[in-house]
Amino acid sequence: MSEYINAVLNTVISKNPAEPEFHQAAKEVLESLEPVVERHSKYQEAKVLERITEPERVIMFRVPWIDDKGRVQVNRGFRIEFNSAIGPYKGGLRFHPSVYLGILKFLAFEQVFKNSLTTLPMGGGKGGSDFDPKGKSEMEVMRFCQSFMTELQRHIGPETDVPAGDIGVGGREIGYMFGQYKRLRNEFTGVLTGKGLGWGGSLIRPEATGYGSVYFAQEMLKTRGETLEGKVCTVSGSGNVAQYTVEKVTQFGGKCVTLSDSVGSIYDPDGIDAEKLAFVMELKNVKRGRIKEYAERFDCEYRENERPWSVPCDCAFPSATQNEINLEDAKTLLKNGCCVVSEGANMPSVPEAADLFVEQKILYGPGKAANAGGVATSGLEMSQNSMRLSWSREEVDSKLNGIMVAVHEQCMAAAEEYGQPGNYVMGANIAGFVKVADAMLDQGVV
Repeated sequence: MSEYINAVLNTVISKNPAEPEFHQAAKEVLESLEPVVERHSKYQEAKVLERITEPERVIMFRVPWIDDKGRVQVNRGFRIEFNSAIGPYKGGLRFHPSVYLGILKFLAFEQVFKNSLTTLPMGGGKGGSDFDPKGKSEMEVMRFCQSFMTELQRHIGPETDVPAGDIGVGGREIGYMFGQYKRLRNEFTGVLTGKGLGWGGSLIRPEATGYGSVYFAQEMLKTRGETLEGKVCTVSGSGNVAQYTVEKVTQFGGKCVTLSDSVGSIYDPDGIDAEKLAFVMELKNVKRGRIKEYAERFDCEYRENERPWSVPCDCAFPSATQNEINLEDAKTLLKNGCCVVSEGANMPSVPEAADLFVEQKILYGPGKAANAGGVATSGLEMSQNSMRLSWSREEVDSKLNGIMVAVHEQCMAAAEEYGQPGNYVMGANIAGFVKVADAMLDQGVV
C-alpha cells in the first residue's frame, strides 16, 4: 500500500474509532484504488479520497414509541447520507439489534460504488435502527415505523434521499413508513422504494437482489464457457435475497441444496424445488418461523448453529449478512470444489476470505457488483414513479438483466485496464470510484 493510501486509511480509522466494519470496507476500496491514484494525480491533488471516505451528512435521532402494554420504549435511528455526486442518496433502512453507526457507515460507503456501477443516477446512503421487529406485534411495528418516519421525513425526499428496505424492513414496514410520510408531508411521491404494487411499487423489486446475483454469476461463468446448468449451489440466508436466488438458479438449471437463518442451516441434497421454495416463502414471509421447520417437513439434515459453507458445491451464494464467510469457510469451499462465489449480501466475506478467492482466481463477484440488482431495480422504481408509469414484469426483468450485464462489463474492463484481468474486486472498486470521483471534480470542492 502506498504512503498516501496508507495515510488516508489511518485518518479514516483515527476519525472513526470502534467502527471495524467501516474500516474494513474503506481498506478494501482504498487498496484497490492505488493504481488509479498513481496514474491520475488529479484525485490526490483534489483530495478526492479524503472527501469520498467522509459522509456528507450523518443524522442520528431518538425513536420513542409505545408498546402493547402501554410502556414507552426508546430506540436509536440513523441515516447516513454519504455521497450525492451522481444523484440523490439511495440505500436501504435496516432494523436489527446489531445496527450502530459503524455498520451503517460501511453499508453507505459500499452503496456509493454499487450505485455508481448500476449506470443509474443514484448517490449512496444507508440508515436504520437498533429496533428488532422480531417478536413484535403488528401494532408495535406500526407505531415504531410511524415514530421513526416522523423524524426521518425531515431529511429525505424524492429528489434528495430515497430510502428502501433492508434486513428487518420489508413491504410491511415500508408501507407503514410511507403512510406516515404521506400524512406528514401531504404529498404522494416516490420517497421510498420497495412499495406495494398497488401504490407505486415495481414488479421484480422483491426478487431483484437474488435474481441479480444469479445473473452476475451467469455472466462470470460465460467468461469460461460455462453456465449454471447442472451446478450444485449453496445459499445462505432464507429471506428475500436467498429465496429469489434459489428461484433463479433453479430456472437456469442449477440445484440449490442449502438455506440458513440465525440459528442454523438445512442441507437438502435432493435440491430445493419450486414446491419446497413455496414452503420456505410461507414459513419466512408469513409465519416468520425458523428454517429448522424445513428440515422437519422434508426430512433432511438440520445443522444447528452452523453455516452452509461445509457442504460441497460448485457455486456459493452468501445471502445473509456481513462477514459470514471466514477464512476457514473459504478454505473449505475451495477444498470442496467451489469455483464461483457471487455475493447476494453486503460484504459477506471477511478480508482474508476475499483475498483467498482472488488469489485462487475463482470467479468471485463482490457484493457491490453482484448484489447491485436490488438497488438497480429500486432505481427503476424511482423512474416509474417520476413518469407515473408501471412497467410489466418482463420489461423490468429485462432491464435488470441488462444492468447486471453492464455491471459485469464495467468490472471486467476496469480490471483489465489496470493490469488485473478477472479481478472483480479491483474492477468493481475502480469502475465505481472513477465515475463518482470525476463527478466530484466536475462539481468543485463541495
